[in-house]
Amino acid sequence: MTQWTLMIHGGAGILRPDTLPADQAEGARAGLNAALDAGAGVLANGGSALDAVEAAVRVLEDDPHFNAGRGAVLSFDGCVCLDAAIMDGSGRQAGGVTGVSATKNPVSLARRVMTATPHVLLSGTGADQFAREQGLEQADESWFATPERRRQLEELRARVDGWFDAEMKYGTVGAVACDAQGHVAAATSTGGVTGKRWGRIGDTPLVGAGTYADDRACAVSATGSGEYFIRAGVGHEIAARVRLTGEDIATAAAAVLADVQALGGTGGVIVAAPDGTAHWAFTTPGMFRGQTDASGHRAVAIFGDE
Repeated sequence: MTQWTLMIHGGAGILRPDTLPADQAEGARAGLNAALDAGAGVLANGGSALDAVEAAVRVLEDDPHFNAGRGAVLSFDGCVCLDAAIMDGSGRQAGGVTGVSATKNPVSLARRVMTATPHVLLSGTGADQFAREQGLEQADESWFATPERRRQLEELRARVDGWFDAEMKYGTVGAVACDAQGHVAAATSTGGVTGKRWGRIGDTPLVGAGTYADDRACAVSATGSGEYFIRAGVGHEIAARVRLTGEDIATAAAAVLADVQALGGTGGVIVAAPDGTAHWAFTTPGMFRGQTDASGHRAVAIFGDE
């Protein structure tokens, strides 16, 4: 039996004590701990890595401290457009959704795409229609769009160059896990970036970019400048280095993030391997993150020096 492990993130970016108010930091830490509780509860009872990552990400989607589900950032037109993906390393089954606006927990919709359709990725109104047909809980704009996110959008619109969130706070959430059977899984969910236009899609729902899992290597959930993470194929690249060159997950993650930086992007990843090891890495000042395992070890951190 393998020692189970769970690692989560709530996004990377310009996160320092002088840029993140103390009350927001405290709320985010509480949310990370709640997500660890949800995922660990599954794994401690012999549950699957897939169930654990979905449970953890659902908690983060419901927490307005993070940019996913409730509290997601708004597009330039003021709408919520949510992306998510989930992947099972045991057979590389995967599901993803992009541009959904009415499904309360997009990660669960992504899983239903994986299990109840022959497809991998659904988008927009079709994905929301499928969610309703599957009986998944729906929510309206009043649930998703918080006053703080509306304020941020108006602030961006007021800028002369306010067509896009240049600060790129990378508010994605995600989880990776290895269960007692040695299977790995990954899940990622996001509201994208403030002020995005033209149906922009980042790396989160794209298998092999922001989300990837393969029992032959590892599971990866990413957060960062999505366009660069797509171009680098971050999730698959990390797994390929582990599987084909024998690199450990820390070495592989560092190499791929260095490649992203060389292209001009920044961000972070969490990685879990089938032997129960896990690792996080990021090239930003901070990343909301947490980890726990079967030994009872637990760590929750935000800033780079923690």
